[in-house]
Amino acid sequence: MRDPELLRRLFDVAVAAADPGAAVTAHLPPEPAGRLVVVGAGKAAAAMARAVELGYSASARLSGLVIVPYGFEVDCERIEVAQAGHPVPDAAGVSHTRRLLELLRPLGADDQVLVLLSGGGSALLSASVPGVSLADEQELTRALLASGAPIAALNVVRTHLSIVKGGGLATAALPARVCCLVVSDVPGDDLAVVASGPTMPPRGTPSEALDLLAQWEVATPPAIARALTAGTGREHIDPARLAAVEHVLVAAPQLALEAAADAARRLGITPVILGDAIEGESREVARVLAAIARQVAQHGQPAPPPCLLLSGGETTVTIRGAGSGGPNSEFALALAIALSGHPAVSAIACDTDGVDGVRPIAGAVVTPETLARAAALGLDAVAALRDNDSHSFFSALGDSVVTGPTRTNVNDFRAVLVR
Repeated sequence: MRDPELLRRLFDVAVAAADPGAAVTAHLPPEPAGRLVVVGAGKAAAAMARAVELGYSASARLSGLVIVPYGFEVDCERIEVAQAGHPVPDAAGVSHTRRLLELLRPLGADDQVLVLLSGGGSALLSASVPGVSLADEQELTRALLASGAPIAALNVVRTHLSIVKGGGLATAALPARVCCLVVSDVPGDDLAVVASGPTMPPRGTPSEALDLLAQWEVATPPAIARALTAGTGREHIDPARLAAVEHVLVAAPQLALEAAADAARRLGITPVILGDAIEGESREVARVLAAIARQVAQHGQPAPPPCLLLSGGETTVTIRGAGSGGPNSEFALALAIALSGHPAVSAIACDTDGVDGVRPIAGAVVTPETLARAAALGLDAVAALRDNDSHSFFSALGDSVVTGPTRTNVNDFRAVLVR
């Protein structure tokens, strides 16, 4: 098996390990005496909803609504699957979120709410505080995504501009019992960050949100600046009211990395998991991993070849060029440049949801021949990196990884193979 094919197979193994179906079924709460209402949002929400329907196949009380990005739908019979914009929210998301909240308002103490959350939920659960319009939220989201700010910073800002994030959804469901099943896509599996924590107390304050916008030099719409300066009231949610909410982590980046590691061992390759919570600029992370790969090839450390360096987390891109790319493809391009055709090293970098950036490309594969093949086609790798144009670069080589929607999301998967 050629190394690019092997790396793609390991990525498929990691994605399969993040399939939420079996894990969701194993953690369903007992059927309540009253109503059983399922709500949720994210790239895995429809697949999770389908698993819930199978788990409660005999229940006549089951109903609900989950919101997924366009193209991430799964057929369900009793739980409605609605589609909306991601990563920039749209009017459909606003409408669906309002309907979702209306499902929760009449519930009582005998009812059970099952919340299904995964990455992407922040954009899909769109219900702004008074004075902030959808256009304001869209403008801010685009600026935040281009800034290179880490996901935790983005979500502090978004939490204080939403009536549903930062505990707003769970608060609307009370006094019903609330159980939240989570597929984590964030470094460290911080449940307050996944989908901006709609069942968790809010992080930070409006003042801290303003400080983060200034720190990352984000152009802020005037209405949002006014709202955060005045205080949006989101910081006053009582954590004690949310203390009874049950949270269960059903899939996470580490589980996907461990599955790939097990598959590598069976092929006689020593896996080294460098971490499931790596953050930073994609091109900077690429330089570090290139250095580690050279260390393996030259000195046999931290493990002798054949060795597979595995990592996950969420890298970011500060957009300065006019090209098309995403964090994983930019990592791959920067890695190829840093390795400069090293004959022993190949790699794959993909987002487990199948979407790297905003295009339906999961990521890319790098081989020792990447730069030479590019040069033969008249492609300038350094210029492409400077222009944040990694998708165009790898598409021209035929080395983009295209999976279609995977209907799960445990964020970045990077595998560097040293022979």
